[in-house]
Amino acid sequence: MSSLFRSEEMCYLQLFFQTESALSCVNELGLLGLVEFRDLNPGMTLSQRRFVNEVRKCEEIERIIKFFEAEISRYNIPIMTRSCSEETQCSRDTLELEGEVKALEQELKEINSNHTTLKRNLTELLEISALLDIIHDFFQEAKMQLFYTELQNDGPHLTERQNNVSTVTAPKLGFITGVIKHDRFPTFEKVLWRLFHENFLLRRAEIQQLPEVRNENRCTTVYAFIIWVQGEQVQRKIRKICEGFSVSLYPCPGTLHDHKEMKRDIRTRAKELQMVLRECEEFCTSVLIKAASRITDWSIQVHKMKSIYHTLNLCSMDITHRLTIAEIWCPVLDLGHVQHALTKAAENDGSSVRPVLNRIQSPETPPTFNRTNRFTTGFQQIVDTYGVNSYQEMNPAPYTIVTFPFVFAVMFGDCGHGLILTLVAAWIIVNEQKLNQQKNEIVSTLVGGRYIILLMGFFSIYTGLIYNDCFSKSFNIVGSSWSVKAMFWPSGPWSNQTLHTSDHLHLNPAVPGVYSGTPYMLGIDPVWNIASNKLSFLNSYKMKMAVIIGVCHMTFGLTLSAVNYIHFRKVRNVLLRFIPELVFLLSLFGYLVFLILFKWRRGVQCDRSILLIFINMMFFNYQADEKFIYSGQKAVQIFLVVQALLMIPIMLLIKPLLMYRRQEKISDQGHGRPRPIDVFYCFFILSKDYLTLFNFCSDVFVCEAIHTIEHCLGCVSNTASYLRMWALSLAHSELSEVLWRMLMRVALHSGSSPTLALIFCCFALLSVSVLIVMEGLSAFLHALRLHWVEFQNKFYNGDGVKFTPLSF
Repeated sequence: MSSLFRSEEMCYLQLFFQTESALSCVNELGLLGLVEFRDLNPGMTLSQRRFVNEVRKCEEIERIIKFFEAEISRYNIPIMTRSCSEETQCSRDTLELEGEVKALEQELKEINSNHTTLKRNLTELLEISALLDIIHDFFQEAKMQLFYTELQNDGPHLTERQNNVSTVTAPKLGFITGVIKHDRFPTFEKVLWRLFHENFLLRRAEIQQLPEVRNENRCTTVYAFIIWVQGEQVQRKIRKICEGFSVSLYPCPGTLHDHKEMKRDIRTRAKELQMVLRECEEFCTSVLIKAASRITDWSIQVHKMKSIYHTLNLCSMDITHRLTIAEIWCPVLDLGHVQHALTKAAENDGSSVRPVLNRIQSPETPPTFNRTNRFTTGFQQIVDTYGVNSYQEMNPAPYTIVTFPFVFAVMFGDCGHGLILTLVAAWIIVNEQKLNQQKNEIVSTLVGGRYIILLMGFFSIYTGLIYNDCFSKSFNIVGSSWSVKAMFWPSGPWSNQTLHTSDHLHLNPAVPGVYSGTPYMLGIDPVWNIASNKLSFLNSYKMKMAVIIGVCHMTFGLTLSAVNYIHFRKVRNVLLRFIPELVFLLSLFGYLVFLILFKWRRGVQCDRSILLIFINMMFFNYQADEKFIYSGQKAVQIFLVVQALLMIPIMLLIKPLLMYRRQEKISDQGHGRPRPIDVFYCFFILSKDYLTLFNFCSDVFVCEAIHTIEHCLGCVSNTASYLRMWALSLAHSELSEVLWRMLMRVALHSGSSPTLALIFCCFALLSVSVLIVMEGLSAFLHALRLHWVEFQNKFYNGDGVKFTPLSF
């Protein structure tokens, strides 16, 4: 229980173990997860550490594993998941792993290279096939059969073939064919027009690439084109332009017979390439399946080995390099587990010398270790986000488990919305393992705070019952304590005419039978839901309740500061800081809570404004004919204000004066009384001491002055800050009522089922998005503020160092 309410007691240990068994020892400690290693080589850079090469090898293996993961994800192959509890293998196996993954990487890269080449060749063949079809259509459309006949009679004249570029040149007219990306074609056409004007004829058609040849580096839509030109010099210039635009130029036969033969040959080669490409993909898939079955094991092993080598880089060695020395932090309660783990590692390694642990003194402040479980982890993270508690300081997390969801629920109180929050949290808890596998920041945040959301839902249901509020409507379970029947004649002043002539009717509790004398069984009476002065009543109720909760919360925080002072044996702080602070707070704002409760108890008989009473009390403003709510009120209030004012000089002056007197005695004891003959020498010595004494006491005085001013002003500002609970609760209830009135009331009066279903969907969507998500997030942030500032600043320093053990 001590680790729950304050951090665990830590010990600083010096660990000696043989270098041969270093891997096994660090591995066992990492599996245990209860040891934090200190850096014994702070003057060395990372490149100067002994195991830097091993760390780089692990990083290289991690790079290869990421490459495998990307390829496996590209082929949609499932990865086998395993637990991280397996033992880490030795460095020799790590070297074998390095060779294995590098060989597999080389094989996979060769497969990818061959696959890319085959894919590119298939792309070219399919583009040529489509190009031939389109060019054939061009010739048919332009009635160029005569040109084909002329070429056949004269014979094809192939003038030049260069860089996979072929042109068929007639004695006077030739043409160039190719494929270009669609986004480059407008610029390409413009360049040709500016250079050659009307000395060429260009035709194009769109080619939609087949899915099997598409990839992220190629455009899915290309243009096939044919350019008719005259003269070899012009053709050479056009080919140069095509090279600049990365145009794929393909040969085109000059006769119909050659055209058909080439078409048939391309189809045959394309089928063969598709078959080879399919076999290549199947082989690549088999290799990736093999890698997917072991990639989790590789990741675990590399992660462990990298952590081990990083840890060993923090250690030092003796001159012979046969002994490794480490300094560690460890919880005192777990010393036996650490010793057992080291013994187990030495036995597994066959070492004749067992590791030795020596407890030593550390010049540093011990780290803070708060033991948590799945339920308390989320609340501990709320506290640690503001600041890690100092070593052995009071831990606010156990109290936050109750106060945080309660403060949230005061601002969010609604049974319906709280039930939705509870169901969402329950669903997250049930599907916790599945959701943990998703790599999504929002999902991981919700999973981490699942129990926080669950308690916020529970407390919201509770406060919703107190407010008697469920989607802006009230429950009437056992019947209202107010009765309208008693207001009618003859026992009351109402009649049937009163109902028709009055816009507002007032229930008079003085009339017998109107009020039963006992309040509603649980929460606010449902009659207030239809009352015209509902808002005024809830305003007063929630505002006063916020003040009561705030003062109680701050008083509890001050009480925890006394527990801290007693634990650290700071009796002076208990007497000169805690008691004056508590008296100051209770004399003013504790009395304010008393006035609220007293007025609630007296009921309508006490009609004085609490605000005016409190203001007059602070300014000692009392009228001669003023009516007091209880006898002796004036004397009590004057005594409380004077008592609070007297606490200020006690907090401000007493402690610095006592410390000044103590330091003065120490200085006098160090030098004794100066003799008259040594007055000049003693003046020189004492002046230095008194200067140091003055600096010390001035620092203490400034510190106490800051603390006193902060507490006095903080009591006022923090109490006012708790009024945010009233404001947010009122905003939430009013927004919920507006949503019901604007949507659900209209739907229920429509009498149409489709209209009701449609409006209900809108109502549900707005309720979830606005009232639950947005309002819930706002209430969550305000609850954080009230705990971090208003509550924790009463006792919490939050300047500790978190315990970060080596853990796999």
